[in-house]
Amino acid sequence: MIRFTGITFNPNFADNAEKNFERAQQYVDSEVLRLSDPYVPMLTGTLKKSGTLGTVIGSGVVEYTAPYAKEQYYNNAGRGKEGLNAANGNKGLRGREWFERMKADHLDEIEHNVKEKFT
Repeated sequence: MIRFTGITFNPNFADNAEKNFERAQQYVDSEVLRLSDPYVPMLTGTLKKSGTLGTVIGSGVVEYTAPYAKEQYYNNAGRGKEGLNAANGNKGLRGREWFERMKADHLDEIEHNVKEKFT
C-alpha cells in the first residue's frame, strides 16, 4: 500500500474543470459553425442560418434544421456561384459534406486553439 500525505487538492477543482470544459465546448461549437460557413451550399442563405438557429452552443451538437439540409449535405453538386464545381469556372468551397471538408482543413487549428485557451 502506498500512502500519500501532505497532498491537498483544490476543493473547487471539479467545478473549475467543468466550467473549463463547458467553455471549451462552446468555443468548439462556435468555431464549427464559423469555419463551416464558407463550405455550406447557399442559394438564399436559409441553410446557413438554420445551422445557427438549430444549434445550442455548448451542447456539442451542431444541427442544420432546414428541411432540405440532409439532402444538400449528401447530394449537393456544388455548381452554385461559390461551389466546388461552379459553372463560371471560379472554384469555391460550397458543396456537399461541408462539415467533413471543413474538418479536413481546420481540425488542427481548432484543436490547437482549444488546448491553448482552455488547458
